Amino acid sequence: MEKVKPKKQLGQHFLHDENIAKKIVQALLDELKANTIIEVGPGMGVLTKYLLEQHAWQLIVAEIDSESVTYLSREFVKLSGRILNEDFLQLDFTQFEPPVAVIGNFPYNISSQIVFKVIENRTVCPLMVGMFQKEVAQRLVAKPRTKEYGIMSVITQAYFDVEYLFTVSEGVFNPPPKVKSAVVRLKRKTEGFLNCDESLFLRVVKAAFNQRRKTLRNALSIFNPDKNEAMLDSGFMKCRAEELTCLDFEVLTNILAS
Repeated sequence: MEKVKPKKQLGQHFLHDENIAKKIVQALLDELKANTIIEVGPGMGVLTKYLLEQHAWQLIVAEIDSESVTYLSREFVKLSGRILNEDFLQLDFTQFEPPVAVIGNFPYNISSQIVFKVIENRTVCPLMVGMFQKEVAQRLVAKPRTKEYGIMSVITQAYFDVEYLFTVSEGVFNPPPKVKSAVVRLKRKTEGFLNCDESLFLRVVKAAFNQRRKTLRNALSIFNPDKNEAMLDSGFMKCRAEELTCLDFEVLTNILAS
């Protein structure tokens, strides 16, 4: 059986540990309430074969590598017509029957973009399970007052409950990455909406963390906090971004909006 050669430019590290593959798939199945499953970058199908065992009818794979597409088409006949030779980041989620779940051993060079793609489509995508570089996984689950806590932490946790499931060593991949990996599960909170102006929320969070060493009074200078009594009275202006919870940022956004 001719195998696919991992391509550095695509960030491919093929998982070859079957037990870990089963655990990743089970982490999705444990919470699965979806009509469509999208697997991102299946490569040679180490996750695909376990997803097909129970959910062949609803599985779609998005694979940008033409060599992998040829391999998958040959080895997984059940996938006929459901292999998309496309960039996941460019997919139009309106073409899929909701709700949609996303799973994959994500290429580390675009894993953050994959998370934001899911957040962008959160109204139809309530669940994601994926393999990340360990440092990225730690940022996803980070708590306030830690160095890992940042823009990704706040925006992800505002919409999803994030679980760090388990750590994965370098040796279970071909080629082995130079870093450890981790599997994370995202489950959407309620319907995926915030109790504030969401576009303003994003602007506030990004402005706050772009100058994370400064107090919010300085980091949020573009919003003229000194002219907003409610902001000054809130107590937030003496804090730094990393001290605020997701809910604090919602409250702060509503103060700004008013």
